[in-house]
Amino acid sequence: MTAPAPASVSTAGQLKWWKKGDIAAFFALFTNNLTNIITFTALLTMAGLPVDMVVGRIAPAFGLAILLTSSMYVWFARRLAAKEGRDDVVALPSGPSAPSIFTVTFLVILPVYSTTQDAELAVGIGLVWGFLEGLILFVGSFFGDLLRRAVPRSVLLACLAGLGLLLLAMNPMLQSFQFPVVAFVVLTLVLMNWFGRSPFLGKVPTGLLLLIVGTAAAWAFGLQTPEAVQAALVHAGWHPPQVSITNFIDGVAHAGPFLASAVPLALANYVFDLENIEAAEAAGDHYSARPVMLVNGGATMVGALMGNPYPVTVYIGHTAYKEMGAGIGYTMLNGITMFAVGLFGMSALLLSVVPMAAIAPILIYIGVVTAAQSVRETPKVELPVIFIALFPWIANWANSLINNTLKAAGTNTAEVGADALNHAGTYFAGISTLGNGAPLSSLLWGMIAIFAIRNKPLQGAIIGALAGVLSFFGVIHAHVPGLPEKFALSDTHVMFLVAYLMVAVLFLAKWIQDRITNESVVFTANDEITLSNAVAPPLIQSSKG
Repeated sequence: MTAPAPASVSTAGQLKWWKKGDIAAFFALFTNNLTNIITFTALLTMAGLPVDMVVGRIAPAFGLAILLTSSMYVWFARRLAAKEGRDDVVALPSGPSAPSIFTVTFLVILPVYSTTQDAELAVGIGLVWGFLEGLILFVGSFFGDLLRRAVPRSVLLACLAGLGLLLLAMNPMLQSFQFPVVAFVVLTLVLMNWFGRSPFLGKVPTGLLLLIVGTAAAWAFGLQTPEAVQAALVHAGWHPPQVSITNFIDGVAHAGPFLASAVPLALANYVFDLENIEAAEAAGDHYSARPVMLVNGGATMVGALMGNPYPVTVYIGHTAYKEMGAGIGYTMLNGITMFAVGLFGMSALLLSVVPMAAIAPILIYIGVVTAAQSVRETPKVELPVIFIALFPWIANWANSLINNTLKAAGTNTAEVGADALNHAGTYFAGISTLGNGAPLSSLLWGMIAIFAIRNKPLQGAIIGALAGVLSFFGVIHAHVPGLPEKFALSDTHVMFLVAYLMVAVLFLAKWIQDRITNESVVFTANDEITLSNAVAPPLIQSSKG
């Protein structure tokens, strides 16, 4: 494990509001947040929701929620610097929960709108959904540090690697190959300036350089048009956040059927927060989970009451920003800028000026750095855990790809049938069950793997039983939570319950065997495994009597 660089000692007053590295970090974080606001603006307006509603109500409340969390993260960083006497503390990055943007949009707002053509009702139900997300985070904050101590760091980082590569970086990589005349040169600049040590035009902030080069290429090749900018300017103006309690109350009466997806995703966001806080810890900045998650839950609830259905969270990438030499200024400026984007109705305009292909390589960078941290901070003996934890994320991404492809063809998996998809070689049944509930199943399988490797059978048995209970109620491996339709092995819920209980029994049998043989496992100081013409590594020692 790589030890964090030694901290430089200072008083709290010497923690600068702005450092040179904050420039690059700001543009990287801002473009991440910008991508999210552009994404939901495009999704909602293309589906037919009024642009004035999206730009004039949702976007300002979205920016307000990020401003609230950013301000508090800066305060937490200054408090940490004062406590530890350091001037190299990096504030946590703030942003929306990216999976929630797609979930609340596709599972709540768009289905309601397509059925009722009532945009107010659709958004109102979305606000209730977002508020519930925040409430779960708020209550769960009191257990965050306990879970951090219970879940091995390698597992949290491995889950975060899956999130970074598959949810954050994979689709941007595909977008890059869809528009190579824009993305390839931007991606190469990322590799050269952020991964390399000899940057091109090093005096220019790389984040700004990426936007300039990508935008210039897009306009040069006709991918952006003046007509789109002209149309977007109509919606620019003064759009202060508005209290949306009436809209929220109207949504409460109709939100029940749509809230089932809020609980597992709130649990997923809960895990994301823990993972990102743990990533900051691994990078040398120790933040207590409870106050951070209290802020996230509170800001999400405030945002929902002001018109924003999308939860906010600790955003991915703390390690990357630390490597850029950032401090606290980058996250404060990000909060102010995102609030200004919503306040002045700039989201539609930005969508018309800045191409997604120019932003995509920045997301790729954040995803790769996050995955790299999991490898760097994981003991060698635990490296398989990373790849085991990746599989649910891969299946989650593949599941979305299959569903979106069938939707574009005017059909769905129910009409085509799982058997037909399985016979076509997609293994759809496995993709669907492995991908559903990926954030939690990734965590659970990571823990099963690490407890098997570390020979901690009692902990493994507990996790196996817990996974069985969660699968029985459809929290993992099912499209939506719920009880099994029939209590038979042919039902997916029951089948997974039995399978996980078998895992728990196997761990218990291993525990009994260890008690009988009095066998213990001893790892080397750096947890390396060396094989030397032996079937088993010479790290297992038996101690009799």
